[in-house]
Amino acid sequence: MRDERPHGGSEPPAVFYRYSADRKGEHPRRHLARFSGFLQADGYAGFGPLYEDRDGIPATVSEVACWAHVRRKFHDIHLAAASPLAAQALERIGGLFGIERQVNGQPPEVRKQARHDHARSQLDDLAVFLDAALAKIPGKSELAAAIRYARSRWMALSRYLDDGRLEMTNNAAERAIRPLTLGRKNWLFAGSDAGGDRAAVLYTLIETAKLNGRDPEAYLRDVIGRIAGHPINRIADLLPWNIAAPASIPAAA
Repeated sequence: MRDERPHGGSEPPAVFYRYSADRKGEHPRRHLARFSGFLQADGYAGFGPLYEDRDGIPATVSEVACWAHVRRKFHDIHLAAASPLAAQALERIGGLFGIERQVNGQPPEVRKQARHDHARSQLDDLAVFLDAALAKIPGKSELAAAIRYARSRWMALSRYLDDGRLEMTNNAAERAIRPLTLGRKNWLFAGSDAGGDRAAVLYTLIETAKLNGRDPEAYLRDVIGRIAGHPINRIADLLPWNIAAPASIPAAA
């Protein structure tokens, strides 16, 4: 998932789907074998080896954890038990999100400076609060589990402070996954592995078109109408952000 709009980037938003027959960690590790940089994702264990040094060679992938996943755990506990400690954690996490709302769309250096000036101290205070809370509650409680979830990922949760391109959450990718999750309830199966691969291609085109404000059906209709006579060495001209939009292809609202 690529979306540079929150930090004022110029690259158009896009999402790319890959199909795998199961949830084994070997699939994302193979896909990201040559990747180096930041990986913002949920806590899926299959990503773990990407963040680890191997044979004395430092890892080339740095984990960026998701504050939305942390917040959700405290939110669910507060709804179920009206926990004052969970409410306080939510309020403190909300303060961090408030800083992000103020710098949304700003250049990376502006976001980084704002985080250093305001978020870092709030994050340090939150760590002290969570550690103190953990000492007061039963170790097997859901609240204790929520605190340990956050504190065990603290370095990855803090990584966004030092790079204005990074986000506090993985929500952009989560939103891109939602259409698949909803779709599975309707059709259940792709039919075959080949069908899964084809579905990934179609999802890539449809969801990327939507991210760029294009009506997916009209976009695909136009591409299919042009592609037979389109030069193969200019296939990028047909990407959702490059293709000229005739009157028959309205922009999505």
